[in-house]
This record gives sequence, C-alpha cells and structure tokens, in this order.
Amino acid sequence: MAELITIDDPADPRLHDYTGLTDVELRRRREPEEGLFIAEGEKVIRRAHQAGYAMRSMLLTPKWVEVMQDVIEASTAPVYAVTPDLAEQVTGYHVHRGALASMQRRPLPQAADLLGTARRVVVMERINDHTNIGAIFRSAAALGMDAVLLSPDCADPLYRRSVKVSMGAVFSVPYARLESWPRDLETVREAGFRVLALTPAEKATSMDEAAPHRLDRVALMLGAEGDGLSDRALRAADEWVRIPMAHGVDSLNVGAAAAVAFYAVTAGRPPA
Repeated sequence: MAELITIDDPADPRLHDYTGLTDVELRRRREPEEGLFIAEGEKVIRRAHQAGYAMRSMLLTPKWVEVMQDVIEASTAPVYAVTPDLAEQVTGYHVHRGALASMQRRPLPQAADLLGTARRVVVMERINDHTNIGAIFRSAAALGMDAVLLSPDCADPLYRRSVKVSMGAVFSVPYARLESWPRDLETVREAGFRVLALTPAEKATSMDEAAPHRLDRVALMLGAEGDGLSDRALRAADEWVRIPMAHGVDSLNVGAAAAVAFYAVTAGRPPA
C-alpha cells in the first residue's frame, strides 16, 4: 500500500513533478525529458492506472484521499496530502478536481508494429493544439480507429490538457511517431493502407462517394487547425476527401471534422 504523507511546504522537493503545471513550454520540455506525465482527475488517474502506466506519486487534497483509497491501496507510490491552497501554489492553478498523479511514460511502439495489426489509422500532421489532440484521441477511441500516427511536429498526447480532454482515451488508442515526414507515409502505404487526406478543397472527393468504410485498410490524414494539411502531405496522399458542407460553411474545427470522418471510415465495423 502507498505511503500517505502530509506536506505543508510548497517548496518541498518531493512535489517537483507537480510544479508549474501552467507553464506550457516548461512542461513540454520537462515531462518527456524526465519520463513523466500528469493525470488529472479521478477518472483519468484510474484509466492511466488500469492501462498499466506506473505511478510515480499522487497529489491529493483531503476529500480525495478517501475517494482514491482503492488506487492508493493498489499502488506503492507515495501519496502527498496537501491543502487546496498549497496545491494551487505548487501547480499554478486551482486544482478543482483535487487529484493529480505523476505517471511514468512508456517507450512508444514503432509505427510498423502498429500497422501490422491495424485496419483504420489516424495520421496527424502539425496538430499542436492540446485540446484538439485530446478531442481527436477521444473520437478515435469511441469510433473504433485502431491506431494514431503523429508527424514529428505534433503536440504531445500525454500533455496534461490533452489527457484531460481525451478523458483518458490517449491510453486506449496506441500511437507512434513518424520520424521522417512525409516520407514515412510510404511505410503506411506499403503496409496496405490507402492514404486519404481530409481537406475542404472543392476538388476533393465527397466522403460519401469515396466510401472509405468499404476499403480494407485506410489511413486518414488530418492537418492543423486553420492551415490544414501541408502541400507535401496532400501530394503524398492517394486521394483527397472532404466532408460535404451546407449553409455556406467551408470547414469544421479539426476535432469535429475528425469525429465525422472517423464515423465514415469505420461505419459498419463491429465495435472493438
């Protein structure tokens, strides 16, 4: 069972993992370098734990100690009990859910290993908004996508905001980084996938006409909010596809567009 430790000094070095959580640039550097990520809220902590991520520690306000008792009993990591005010001093924001956990990262799989068993794959290019990353992972999990591949310049799916928005779905859908972009799309194609680029361009094929649910293996590429897919990515695709729009709307937020496209790609497949 984990050791419960009460801490009343915000400068206590044992709280290092939780310092400055609102400093995005700092956390982007620190967390991968130190091999950790932060899970926030009861559900997300439980899902990370259930997914097999090792816990480094938990930071709990008093009322959450009892709620998380079963997780505490199942772990050997220390649990730091702090007041809400101290939690805010350490993290830089009001931790209204009162529960944080520092989790150990795991080595990412190779893209080729994921492609060997997948049939429906998401490929993200230059998506750096953590909210969008989380939303896309949540939709990918809910709608039956098998894996996610990230271009080298995509944001970290394990950043706190991404994990929180995904409600822990980042733990459910395996993902890998493509090291050479867009050259590594050839690896995807060689694994038997038809690479579809999602774009609002008029010359793109309507999703209804493309009928991606009938294809044996599909890799659906999504680009950054606003700019969309790069010219290089578009040239590397086998086909451009678009979601038909009404009332003069030219595009959707990438998170919303992803959910619509995932449904079109997975329609008729039995749920996992």
